[in-house]
Amino acid sequence: MTEARQQVDERIAARLRDPKVAHDVRTLGDFVAIYCAGHHKDRERRPARTAAAEAGVYGRKPPRLCEECEAHLAYGEKRRASCPKDPKPFCAHCDTHCYKSDEREWQRQMMRYSGPRSVLRGHAIDAVRHALEARSHRAAARRAASTERK
Repeated sequence: MTEARQQVDERIAARLRDPKVAHDVRTLGDFVAIYCAGHHKDRERRPARTAAAEAGVYGRKPPRLCEECEAHLAYGEKRRASCPKDPKPFCAHCDTHCYKSDEREWQRQMMRYSGPRSVLRGHAIDAVRHALEARSHRAAARRAASTERK
């Protein structure tokens, strides 16, 4: 491994130790696991071996994923750990697009499928937080639009 690559991996591992980042990554892992279980039942799934799993973010029970979903999760973990925003908005409300377009579309589909199902799997508080942030984002957008019209 090159020295530059090792420094990037160490930076990502350091960011994964941040409680906010770790929470977001665990939530992402849960969502990807819900999606994978619903869409890839016929594929072999195993515990994820990603940077966050190696850093212990998921504890002793990393999400069980197929290879495709594991690759998407690894990409999402790195993007979350590299996010320059603080506090980080939900990606749907962010003005900076960190994801490549094909990954962004995959994440959007995965969130649409997993979001409603996640409420039954321990993410009710996250769902409320998301709904409140979406509401405030829409209100801010309406205020900005009405200011521009004047």
